[in-house]
Amino acid sequence: MHPADFDPMAAHPGADAAHELGAIVRVRGRRAVAAQDAIACEQAVALEYNGIAHATLLASPLHIPELALGFSFTEGIIERADEVLDLDIEDTPLGLIVRLRILNARLHALKQRRRALAGSTGCGLCGVEGLAQVPRELPALPPPRRPWRQSAIEHALAQLRECQPLHNLTGATHAAAWADADGALAWIFEDVGRHNALDKLIGHLLRQPVDRSGGFVVISSRASFEMVQKAHAAGIGALIAVSAPTSLAVRLAQSAPMMLAGFARDGRFTLYSRPDYLEQDRSHP
Repeated sequence: MHPADFDPMAAHPGADAAHELGAIVRVRGRRAVAAQDAIACEQAVALEYNGIAHATLLASPLHIPELALGFSFTEGIIERADEVLDLDIEDTPLGLIVRLRILNARLHALKQRRRALAGSTGCGLCGVEGLAQVPRELPALPPPRRPWRQSAIEHALAQLRECQPLHNLTGATHAAAWADADGALAWIFEDVGRHNALDKLIGHLLRQPVDRSGGFVVISSRASFEMVQKAHAAGIGALIAVSAPTSLAVRLAQSAPMMLAGFARDGRFTLYSRPDYLEQDRSHP
């Protein structure tokens, strides 16, 4: 794949590979019934940079270019999408190998943040060699041009579940979605790992002519430290989580500064940082 052909929306393999049918037995009380059910696929994805093996993730096998690009950016390996000169994906019996060719100048950043990652769907910091590697020095986020409206956040949340076909089919995936200032969802990505879903979204945003300070992100999971750090690295000023945040995530959001909301569902949410970034609708009690 050459730079002119690099399409971050290309899925490899196709989206139909994100789930498979498996034989199951449904037990209801004293009754057991044999059936088939949709099971979310999970596959190892190894990332190599200029021939250097760097990380192995477990992910849903779709939108792999976005995942590779977003991970590279949120990990500080690249600073811009055009620093990836080439991207090639090999499908092997053990999983996918993504070979990225990046600018030689970025190899230094790669070596500075060297990790021997054994990624999982539940831990975004597996393999960090020391405590000093956990937080990153990131520039402060500017305040929004205007506060985000309560109605926009509620509108985005109302669309989130309807726009998760893989989750609705399997019940095993998370989603990350980009909402514009009015709360309309423009793009949504699903994955068995919440970090992967967010990286896929960020990888896509990097190649779109969109002002990342003018919208916000909604996620179907909890807001962990690394989820907030990824959003901060991408210049996203508001993160809305369906589930709870962690204490480290709250402290990072406060220092970013970023508006962080949790327990966002059923027409309500809890603000953990920058409540002054919210414009509450007068029609709400």
